[in-house]
Amino acid sequence: MLNSEKIGNEFYQNLGMLFYAVAMADNKIKPIEKARLQKYVRQHWLDVDDVEDEFHTDAAYQIEIVFDWLEGEEKDSDEYFEAFKGFYKDHPEKFTPKSKALIIETAESIAHAFAGKNKSEMLAIFKLKQLFNH
Repeated sequence: MLNSEKIGNEFYQNLGMLFYAVAMADNKIKPIEKARLQKYVRQHWLDVDDVEDEFHTDAAYQIEIVFDWLEGEEKDSDEYFEAFKGFYKDHPEKFTPKSKALIIETAESIAHAFAGKNKSEMLAIFKLKQLFNH
């Protein structure tokens, strides 16, 4: 596998962690948050690039796969935000202004999905925006 494809897959896996961290910020994943994530993957993320995973499916599906897997892990959402932050700092070239905007839009959509953003989800999105602005 080419290194750029490996990094591409890791990009989407880390987005899965980030979106899970946002949804889990209030310690509960609601079905509507998961549905909103799936909608965004299909309507927006599949068209971002041509990276495929080892099974030759669009790597953007890694977002959902990782999100689903993390649901079974039941760890603190901060841990996954920190993992995403580390990936972002190691690979800033993967984050174009367009992809950053879509990441924030997706995170906000997930947070708004259930009765509007709550305080913990707002804080997670604030931390994300702060990370992208440094």
